[in-house]
Amino acid sequence: MVSILIGLAVMAGAGYLIFKKMSPTGILLLAGLLLLAISLLMGRDILGEDMESTGWGWLDSIDFIRYMMTDRIAGLGLMIMILVGFAGYMSHIGANDAVVRLLIRPLSMFKSPYLVMCVAFLLGCAMTLAVGSATGLGVLLMATFFPIMTRVGVSKYAATTICASTASVIISPVTADVVLAAEKAKEPLIDFGFKQTLPVSLITLAVLTVLHFFWQRFLDRRALAKEGKEQLDIDEQLAQSQEDGKITKTAPLWYAILPFLPIILVFVFNGNLAPKLELVTLIIIAIMIAAIIEFIRQKARLRKVLDGLEVGYKGMGDAFSSVVMLVIAASIFAHGLATVGFVDALIGGVQNAGGAGVLVMIALTVITIVVTITTGSGNSAFYAFVELAPKLASELGVRGAYLIIPMLEASNMARPLSPVSGVVVACAGIAKINPLEIVKRASVPSLGAAVVMVITSMILVPLH
Repeated sequence: MVSILIGLAVMAGAGYLIFKKMSPTGILLLAGLLLLAISLLMGRDILGEDMESTGWGWLDSIDFIRYMMTDRIAGLGLMIMILVGFAGYMSHIGANDAVVRLLIRPLSMFKSPYLVMCVAFLLGCAMTLAVGSATGLGVLLMATFFPIMTRVGVSKYAATTICASTASVIISPVTADVVLAAEKAKEPLIDFGFKQTLPVSLITLAVLTVLHFFWQRFLDRRALAKEGKEQLDIDEQLAQSQEDGKITKTAPLWYAILPFLPIILVFVFNGNLAPKLELVTLIIIAIMIAAIIEFIRQKARLRKVLDGLEVGYKGMGDAFSSVVMLVIAASIFAHGLATVGFVDALIGGVQNAGGAGVLVMIALTVITIVVTITTGSGNSAFYAFVELAPKLASELGVRGAYLIIPMLEASNMARPLSPVSGVVVACAGIAKINPLEIVKRASVPSLGAAVVMVITSMILVPLH
């Protein structure tokens, strides 16, 4: 109980200071260090995995910052930086504007910018089949779909929320967490993934898309009304952007394919058609292809091509200060919550839960959502609770899948609701908005779809 109170108090204080527009990076870092210090006073271990102690506990808390920076910058941080650099280079050479010029007229047939937003959301969800990282996919969509959505009249807040929410529903029935879930449910992967999880996901996805349409449009219109402005239609938005010089015609229209090179390469280098490559390697290949094309178009003017690449390098540096450091601070904060015993206390509450299978399923789902929101990691929450499911299912006389599928879905759906999750802080940092704005934008769609998901699971997944 003490761990719960400490965790809630620190979260409330951090949330208040961030709400007061203090630096989220600094606040999360300080809150994380405070939690580590409290953990030391409680006699708890604060070391990360594969981290060696300095011999002094208080120095370990400082050394943990070094440990987390090494871990995040080498992997996730590098991916974020190079994707942001790639997006900056695409804007510099006019490729992003070419995409807008190519798509804005056909997309205008939808009449509503929010239909365009929903199409982008569904396409992003489909891309989870190829991109396994929620943060990686979110940043990739910020470099490709975000400019299109904002140019057709969707606010940057709604567009960023869409990019951060595409991994909310499990489309691929063969991901690592689905494989683990099937194992714990003691069911064949094909039956568990395709016959039970996928139908629940598809129904949930349909509801989530509809909720995003109405909720994002409602918030945008309310914001515009407060500012005393009228919403521009697509044609007016295009005309205004052209007058402001936001859409240029310096690049040929076929340059529109360049921003999507990483997506194309993901499907090509998937281990079947060609060797499987990491996303960072694919981005480097995409930049090299674009630079070679620019070299030819600029008639072999090497200096101009190299100067253009400098724009991408500077974008990478900006991403480190505004995005990667925020991700690192959020990771330290989440680790502090774990070391202080907050997560273990929540798990203990579930273990002590009793009653019918339906009530336990709902309790597990709610706790999974709470832990995902507080720690920012859906996988961590699911991996922790799925270990409890077989024993609980046996004691209650219900099928393991009945308890596990809602937990599995909830661990993904709650990710956009966490202001410290990697995908939220990364997308917010790129868009230069407060992560809490994404949480607000995702709240109604995610929670509404979560309710539908639970009901759908109760109907489609047999209890016994």
